[in-house]
Amino acid sequence: MSASPSLLYIGLMSGTSLDGVDGVLARFDQTDSSAGIATLAAAHLPFDDALKAELMALQSSGADEIHREALAANALAERYAACVAQVLAAAGVPANAVHAVGVHGQTIRHQPARGYTRQTNNPALLAELSSIDVIADFRSRDIAAGGQGAPLVPAFHHAVFAAPDRTRVVANIGGIANISILDPARNGDVIGFDTGPGNVLMDGWMLRHQGQPYDRDGAWAAGGRIVPELLEELGREAYLSLPPPKSTGRDLFHLEWLDERLAKFDALIPRDVQATLTEFTALTLADAIVRHAAQASEVFVCGGGARNSHLMVRLREALGRGNRMPRVEATDALGIDSQHVEALAFAWLARQFDMRLAGNLPTATGARGSRILGALYPA
Repeated sequence: MSASPSLLYIGLMSGTSLDGVDGVLARFDQTDSSAGIATLAAAHLPFDDALKAELMALQSSGADEIHREALAANALAERYAACVAQVLAAAGVPANAVHAVGVHGQTIRHQPARGYTRQTNNPALLAELSSIDVIADFRSRDIAAGGQGAPLVPAFHHAVFAAPDRTRVVANIGGIANISILDPARNGDVIGFDTGPGNVLMDGWMLRHQGQPYDRDGAWAAGGRIVPELLEELGREAYLSLPPPKSTGRDLFHLEWLDERLAKFDALIPRDVQATLTEFTALTLADAIVRHAAQASEVFVCGGGARNSHLMVRLREALGRGNRMPRVEATDALGIDSQHVEALAFAWLARQFDMRLAGNLPTATGARGSRILGALYPA
C-alpha cells in the first residue's frame, strides 16, 4: 500500500459505552497526515439489544465464551459493514474510492499489566463484506513494546488540535474518560492517560433505575443531591492516584464496583447517586487536569460526555475553583464535531499505518518507543 495526497479513509469506533458504532469518511488532503483532514460523511448505528447484551456479558468470564465471542465478533463485523455502507451512501462515494477502513473493535478485556488486551472483531469478514482493505488490532503492538496499549487518541489529538502558543487539554468522555495534554513546550511529547470513569457508571445506573441508556443532558442528575460521603468513598479508588502512563476500562469500573461501595451506606436515593456519579466524573477529570496540566488555558471535550450539559457545567465548576478559569468547550469550537473525534482518530491511525508511521506516543502509553500500529486485512 502506498500513500499519496487526497486519499479517503473510513474510521469506525465502538467504545466502552456500548451504544453502537460511529463511522466517518475522512479525506486527507496532504501527504502530511497531521493536516488537511476533512470529514465528508458520518453515521451512527446503534447496537441491537441482543448484541449489546452479549458484548456486555463477554466483559466477564462465562460458559462457552470462546464460541460466543466468535459469534459476537461476526455480528459486530456485520454491524461495522452496515455503518461503512451508510457512510458511503451519505457521501455518494463508491467503496473502491476508499483506501482503507481503520477499526478499533470492541474492548472486552484490557489487562496491559498481564501483557494483553482484547478487542473483539472479525476484520477479515469486514474486508469481505465492505470490499475495502481493513486495518485493525491497533493496541497489541504497543502492549508488545511494554506499553498500556491505550490511550491511542493522544497522537491524533496532537496532530489536529495542538496550538503553537498555548497549552490545551483534550478530554474525551466516553465510557472511560481520558485526557491529552498538548503543551508546545514539550515538542510533541504528549502526556495522555485514562483519568477514570466517564459515562460508564452514570449510564449503567441510569439503565438500572430509569430504563434509559443514558441521562440525556444530565437532567436526572441535575435534579439530585450530591452525597459528599459517597463521593469521598468513590474517590478512594487506588487507580485514581496512580501516576501516568495508565489505562483502565470496564475491567475495573462497572456496576458491581459501584455496588460494593454503596453497600457501606444506608439506602440512598437513586437520583442522588446519579448526581454523585456525575460529580465523580467531573472531579476526577478536573483533578487530573489540575495535577498534570495546571498551565492549561483551554480544555476541549469530545465523546458522548460533551453532550451532557450538566456534566459540562460541573466540569467547568470543578476547573474554575481557586484562581483558575480555563476555557471549557466541546471540540466543535475547533471545527471537529465532538461525536466524530474518536472515529476520525482511527481513520488517522489507518493512515499512519499506510504511511508506515508510528501511531503511538510512548509518553502516553509507556511503550519502549514509537511503533507502527495495526494489522492489514486486504479486501
